Amino acid sequence: MVGAVVRAATPGDADTIAEIWHTGWHDGHAAHVPDGLTRARTREAFGVRARARVPQTTVAVVGGEVAGFVMVVGDEVEQLFVAPEHRGTGVADVLLAEGERQVTAAGHPEPWLAVVEGNVRARRFYERCGWRDAGPLPYEVTVDGETFVSPCRRYVRAG
Repeated sequence: MVGAVVRAATPGDADTIAEIWHTGWHDGHAAHVPDGLTRARTREAFGVRARARVPQTTVAVVGGEVAGFVMVVGDEVEQLFVAPEHRGTGVADVLLAEGERQVTAAGHPEPWLAVVEGNVRARRFYERCGWRDAGPLPYEVTVDGETFVSPCRRYVRAG
């Protein structure tokens, strides 16, 4: 992959981030999380979330367009998604490395992330990048007052 540049997200990126997030989330999660959570994850809901999360977001830009993003909160690489047309090009590698860099630059000794158990594609990607499965992590998500538990695995950076 040639030409991916990472930069801080801006409010003008929020709609593109929301679209990438919505598409990627449904690709990797819909069949593996509670149905109520899948129904709650609408394009509009991702728009609200993306606008609120711009300060924690870094985007990868390829050919002048946002190709993917990573969100870092504390020691967690919390969200990482790539537009379908950029999957397999190395954009995800660039974003994961940037997420790791941000976590360690903030003084945290061990980056971690949660990945849905059934998202085999993501789990293989993280393992290929040197992350290891550190065990089950029932991830609680509350949407509109309803709490859902997603079956996740906690991954940590090996090494």
